[in-house]
Amino acid sequence: MTRVVALGGGHGTAVTLRAARRYADEITAIVSVADDGGSTGRLREQLDVVALGDLRKCLVALASEGSVLARAFEHRFAGGDLAGHALGNVVLAGMVEAAGGLVAGIDETAALLGAAGRVLPATVERVVLKAVGARGEVNGQVAVSRAGRIEQVSLVPEGCAPPDEALDAIERADQIVIGPGSLYTSVLAAAAVEGIARAISASRAQRVYVCNLRPQLPETEGYGVSEHVAALRHHGVEVDLVLWDPSSGMGTGRPGVPVEPRPLAGRNGLVHDPAKLADALSALLARSGHVPGLRAGEPDAQRANDEG
Repeated sequence: MTRVVALGGGHGTAVTLRAARRYADEITAIVSVADDGGSTGRLREQLDVVALGDLRKCLVALASEGSVLARAFEHRFAGGDLAGHALGNVVLAGMVEAAGGLVAGIDETAALLGAAGRVLPATVERVVLKAVGARGEVNGQVAVSRAGRIEQVSLVPEGCAPPDEALDAIERADQIVIGPGSLYTSVLAAAAVEGIARAISASRAQRVYVCNLRPQLPETEGYGVSEHVAALRHHGVEVDLVLWDPSSGMGTGRPGVPVEPRPLAGRNGLVHDPAKLADALSALLARSGHVPGLRAGEPDAQRANDEG
C-alpha cells in the first residue's frame, strides 16, 4: 500500500489529489475549514457550520471519473435565495446535519460521489483565521488574503483539535504533500490546527512541499522558495524537499532543504498540471525507497478543467 496525505485548501489540494490518484493506493486530504468568503461564508453564518467550500472541491477531485453528480456539485445558482451558492456546499451541509457530525457527513458524501480517497477537515470546530504582520492584527481568511507582509497565522479559538482520523492518516503516510495553494490562507490555515504541524514533523513519511508557480499578491509578494520554506518552518512544519518549477521565474534562495526542479505548470501556465505533478511525486517516492505503480491517467478533458 502506498499511502499519500495531502494538506492544504481547495484548488491547490484538489490538483494534488488528482495527481495522487495516478500513483497512490490510499489517499487522504486534510483540508482547512477557515474560509469565510462567498457561498462558504454565507453558509457558515446561516447554518452554523464550518467552511465547506474547500472540502467540496477536494471531494469533487476524488469523485469517480465522469460523475454527473460531481459536475453538479460545482454548479452555482444564478438567482433567488440560493444565488451564488454551489450546489455541493448546500448538499454537504445537509449531509453533515443528517449524519450527525462533520466527519460522518463528509464520508457519506464521499460515498455518494464514489470518491477514490478520504477527505477530512483539519478541525471539526468553527474557526477564524488570524494573522499578525507589519500592519498589525487581521481577522478572517478573506481579510488575511488581502494583507501583505504576514508574520504569523493562527486560529481562533486557540486549541482547536484535529479529528483523530487526520492524525492517524499522517502517522501511517508514506508521503505527505503540502500545497500547492495559498501559503497562509490555505496551507498554514490547515497546519495551524493544534497537533497537525507536530504530527507532520514527527512523521517518518517523505514530506514534500509543492511550491506555488508564482507569488500570490499581496499575500506572498516578493517570496521565493526560501521564504515559503521559512514560513512553514516558522509555523512548525518541517519538510524534506521542495518541488519547484523553474519556468515560473520564482527564485530559490537558500531554503535549507533540497529543491527539485521539475516542469509542473499546465498549458495555461497558471496552475499545476496533475499528470506532471504525479510524475514528479511518484518519482520522488520511488527514490526514497517506495516503488509505487503509476496509474493510468485521467481524461484530457479533466486535465483541461484543472487548468481552467
